[in-house]
Formats: sequence, C-alpha cells, structure tokens
Amino acid sequence: MSRKFLLSIIAVLLITNIATLLFWSTSKSKLVEDDETDVQIDTKKPVATINNTEITYKAWMGKLRENYGKKQLKTMIDRTIVEKLAEEKNITVDEKIIEREIALLTSAQGVMTQEETEKMEKKWRNEIKYRYQLEALLAEDISVPENEIRAYYDTYGQQYDFTESLQFSHILVNDMETAEKVKEELDNGASFSLLAKEYSIDEDTKNAGGYFGGYYTTNSQFLPNGYDEKAAEMEEYSYSDPFLTDQGYAILYLHRSMPEITFSYEELKPYIRNELALESAELTLQADPLWDTFEIDWLYNE
Repeated sequence: MSRKFLLSIIAVLLITNIATLLFWSTSKSKLVEDDETDVQIDTKKPVATINNTEITYKAWMGKLRENYGKKQLKTMIDRTIVEKLAEEKNITVDEKIIEREIALLTSAQGVMTQEETEKMEKKWRNEIKYRYQLEALLAEDISVPENEIRAYYDTYGQQYDFTESLQFSHILVNDMETAEKVKEELDNGASFSLLAKEYSIDEDTKNAGGYFGGYYTTNSQFLPNGYDEKAAEMEEYSYSDPFLTDQGYAILYLHRSMPEITFSYEELKPYIRNELALESAELTLQADPLWDTFEIDWLYNE
C-alpha cells in the first residue's frame, strides 16, 4: 500500500501546486502573492518580457485556466464533498497513520530548512487526511470478511511500519585541535556546509557540504559507528560538539530524526479493510461516486 499511496499523493501534490496560481485575486488590488514562493506580482505589469515582447498577467491566467481550470475546480469540489461527508459521518484519520505517511514522504526528500519542512508537512497532512477519508467513504458500504483483513495484516503488516531514520551531515577532521577550531567558527555563525567543504577529510561528502545524501535507518550498516547515539542527544537542525570516531574527529549536524512507528492489528484493521474493499469493488480513489450526495452547480455542468 505504501508505494501506491505515495504515488497517489505525489500526483495530487503536482496538480495542486501547478494550479495554485489560478485562483489569485483579480480585484482592484494590483498585487497578488504566490503562496508557493511568497513572490508578489503586479497584475498590471507583464509577468515576463523577452526582448520587446511581453507576456501579460491576463494572458498567463487565461492559459492556466484553459489548461488546468476545470481540473482544479473539480478538485476543490471533491475536497469539499469529502470534508462535509467525513464531518457528518465522524470519519477521522488516526494521528499515527498521518505521522507514518509524513515520515515516508519526508524520507524521500533532500535537505530542507525547518521552515520549508513545516510548510511541506502542513500540505502533506491535508493531502493524507483527504485521501484516507475519501477511501473510507468509498468503502463504507462494501463488506470485507475479517479473516481476509487478518490474513492481509499477517502477510503485509510490517510494510506499514517505519524504522527510525536520520538525515545528517558531518565534518570529519584528523585531530581535536582542528575540530575545536571548526566548532568555534560554527559558534560564530559560519556555514556548516562551507566549513565541511574547507576542512572535512571525508572525500565522499565534503563536496556536498558534508551531507550524507539521504536518510539512514539507525540499524543501517552504512551509518558510521556512534552517530546514532550522538544524534539521540541532539535537537534537529543543530550541530554537535566534536567527538572521536574510528575515522577521526567528527562534528555532526542533525537535519532530521524520524522516530520508529509500528502498528498493531487493531490500529491498522480499518485502513486495511478500506483498501481491500476498494480493491474487491475495483474502485479507484476518485470522489465522483460521492457527487450524487449533493446538489452541485458548477461552471462545467454538462
């Protein structure tokens, strides 16, 4: 389920991000803001100029509406329907399920600042909640024998678990004197990435500013000895004091620490049931079957 769910989330995120621009205000105010980049745009000025050729804000918006308008409006209607029905039927998503999906999405990312992380997690949380509530609504009236749910859990239950993982960078030097010098520069506000490029003796990571290139589970054979213990003492987005390793003296920067998440049968039972129900009925995660629940009048009525 994890892989299929992630692909669905990624598809929805791509559509939503592209179409965000469609619904900026076109009122008397000349300035509108892109929620993605915080860029302010004067609607009375060209959005691009190529030599003497201008692309106007109006032309840009027209193309966006032409290409994405109907799809984005339908997405907004779908979400409103699901939100209303979920509230009416008291369909909630367990926080543990949400945290697990956020962990999976986070572990597929590169380095992000704390601000970027918080912004992305807020988006992901809304997407995850929507997807699981939609799944529950579509599966509501479909019967699934409990022995099938149990058999699925016994076979695939561990795939829902998330192993504790770390995202980190380091600066590795030959001696404590150099390590203390680097630490002093960090304390004075120097960039960890630039110092890694200048001082680190680890040829595999120094050109990347000390970054190890991904998330490592705490039981990974590729995680340097002692790094998981050191990370356990640290706050995210902070660096450590110098410490001795079997390769030299290291200063660790902890970007993210994702905790272990495991599930019991009872915790996963309703989510497995919903997935099996949709599979047996050959239903996809589309809100179309729920539209008949409401009277909907929209621009694209057929």
